Amino acid sequence: MPKKKIVLTGGGTAGHVTPNLALVPYLQKEGYDLHYVGSVDGLEKKLIEDYGLPYFGIETGKLRRYFDPKNFTDPFRVIRGYRQSVAFLKEYQPDIIFSKGGYVSVPVTRAAGKLHIPTIIHESDMTPGLANKLCFGVANRICCNFPETMNMLPPSKAVLTGTPIREELFRGDREQGLALCGFSGDKKVLLIMGGSQGAASVNKAVLDNLPKLLEHFQIIHICGQGKMDNLRLTMDDYKQFEFVTDDLAHLLAAADVVVSRAGANAICELVALKKPNILVPLPKEQSRGDQILNAASFEKQGFSKMIADDMLADVIVEEALKVCEESDKYIAAMEKSSQINAIPMILDMIRTLSEKK
Repeated sequence: MPKKKIVLTGGGTAGHVTPNLALVPYLQKEGYDLHYVGSVDGLEKKLIEDYGLPYFGIETGKLRRYFDPKNFTDPFRVIRGYRQSVAFLKEYQPDIIFSKGGYVSVPVTRAAGKLHIPTIIHESDMTPGLANKLCFGVANRICCNFPETMNMLPPSKAVLTGTPIREELFRGDREQGLALCGFSGDKKVLLIMGGSQGAASVNKAVLDNLPKLLEHFQIIHICGQGKMDNLRLTMDDYKQFEFVTDDLAHLLAAADVVVSRAGANAICELVALKKPNILVPLPKEQSRGDQILNAASFEKQGFSKMIADDMLADVIVEEALKVCEESDKYIAAMEKSSQINAIPMILDMIRTLSEKK
């Protein structure tokens, strides 16, 4: 019996790639033949090639809601990417497509619709992005992370799954995480992370309050590339990292409370790991406001405490202590969540739809 074939797509940011990578080992275990379709030179190409997966690059154009001279040329690149996608899918003949969104996914998903290939889309944020909206019509199922998003999707296609979480994050070891920082573990551990590039305002709030925080916590601070403070490299109970890859699971395992930006994939990981957390979403003027909505939803569900970016410096000490004291409440809410079983649910959809082709 020939192997079932699946095409994964998504790109533009790491958040459009890592959930796909979380699915890869499970799909391989079930015997699927995999191919990834992304942009010719996007960051997803490097991420996917590091995993040794076959990669097909297409031309893409960014979907912008603001004026840019490239708005006049990018539509032609999207059309070329669509034609390349049609040609590739005709040759490869996949049984199903799984799309994580981002502008690179639009020509692939629309090409799949033309060729009647079953397609599953995953939307990370509470409000669907433009790229995914353009593909709703050809999708068979649309997965999402937030209960509120269900009301914004076609009812017959919407499924609340949460996001696929990388298996390695569940293999973190607390003692190893403490050892990486040289910590004794005799205080609660506070982990601060501001996303892949770090967050200057979060970093400043932490450093402005560092003496008070250190009275109560041992602190792991993932500052972001180029944002480490060399004057504080040798402080007791305070360990800085520019960024962390392989050891992140161990640092998360060591943490009692996490302070984080509110990117959808990152906060879904915190819920899956049942980590009490404070979310500091990007302000509206620095984003389309999706992180504010994400954080508000998680606070409403009892998973998180939300603090506005411009308020963090004033309240970080008392709120970190409060979340720590009420950690059982947050963990209990996360244990009841229906958004932590994404991989089995998505795999079941993939099996069902690929068998119908």
